[in-house]
Amino acid sequence: MSDALHEAFFALHHGLPRQGPGSDATTRRLLALAGPLPERPRTLDVGCGPGRAALLLAAEAGARVTAVDLHRPFLDELRERAAARGLSDRIRIERHSMTALPYPDGAFDLIWAEGSAYLMGFDAALRSWRRLLAPGGVLVVTECEWATDSPAPRAAAFWAQAGALRSGERNTAAAEAAGYRVLGVHELPDSDWFEEYYDPLARHADAADPARPGMAQAIAGAREEIAVRRAHGADYRYRGYVLTPANTEEKSMWTTRAEHPGSAGAADRSAIREVLLGAFPTPLEADLVEALRADESAWLPELSVVAQTPDGTIAGYALITRGWVDGEPVLTLAPCAVRPEFQRQGAGAAAIRAALEAARARDGERLVTVLGHPEYYPRFGFTPASGFGIRVGFEVPDEAIMVLALTEDRPLPTGTIRYPEAFGV
Repeated sequence: MSDALHEAFFALHHGLPRQGPGSDATTRRLLALAGPLPERPRTLDVGCGPGRAALLLAAEAGARVTAVDLHRPFLDELRERAAARGLSDRIRIERHSMTALPYPDGAFDLIWAEGSAYLMGFDAALRSWRRLLAPGGVLVVTECEWATDSPAPRAAAFWAQAGALRSGERNTAAAEAAGYRVLGVHELPDSDWFEEYYDPLARHADAADPARPGMAQAIAGAREEIAVRRAHGADYRYRGYVLTPANTEEKSMWTTRAEHPGSAGAADRSAIREVLLGAFPTPLEADLVEALRADESAWLPELSVVAQTPDGTIAGYALITRGWVDGEPVLTLAPCAVRPEFQRQGAGAAAIRAALEAARARDGERLVTVLGHPEYYPRFGFTPASGFGIRVGFEVPDEAIMVLALTEDRPLPTGTIRYPEAFGV
């Protein structure tokens, strides 16, 4: 980017409410997914821009924010806004490159990076910033990614020159490879693109002076970006990832395996039933598993997975069985359960992750569906099924039906999910 275009780009964005897709509602949602934080969390807002997130975190989370950016006018704007809101004592504004942050290891309880990690690369950012997190700290980062494995040529061409995108599955895998555990994932709604960013940007483009050096090119780029989103917005998305450094001691507490088959698995089957009876108020889920086990069209032995303690006690359970979407075979995750005395210690997540890995290892599998809590399953990469043209034949909140694509190189089925008969739906 030439100096003239660089300056024109920033001039075009000066005074916008945001420098990319997002909203206060999304910031609050991501903050909620981060879970309990210290009373006044030490927070680093990387690539803060004019500081919309920094202001909210300071005002509503009581955070002590260090806001970092390289563009001085953005920092000046944040300084004015912080003073106007009486938040100057909570927000420290510093000019640094995000690639060379001068802070000691473990300096922050929360690192916030909305729309900025792409500047140094998602993987590089996650690796570089991990050392800055205190034990139990949380990194929140948003990233643009493909929502389909066959984007429209115009969208593919635009993002090829603007910055290569990956799938959500690959971003989740990259986060885990960088040493993080995924606490939650949130897809930004379409209003975060247009009402909060593109509509104000379009007004700036209409009012800008195209005779200014570099401005005509900056305006053309902005208008093309907006046009691509309007035409092909279903092909890509922004998602927020809420991450915490993986606790190796916690991870080593659980071992996972498929339940033993046949007569050798009698003890497993009994222990699994105990887990289900302890986790749920009625025996419905325990009876469901037994019915599924007897259904040859639905039961996949290697996808009935337990998590156990070092002494062999089965503490958690996750089951994936066969389902269908308009006749096409898919996989269905349910039920999942943890013994009450082991809940909130990672046993359920360990079983689910192991079951999903076993599903990925099966030839030809494309998709896993789940009907569950929309604040829990996105941490494993699940997203609303409606975004893939997949639905259920009964009344349920849209966000509770989710899917996880297991492949990037095969088209996914669309239509209505049909469950095994044992589910009774």
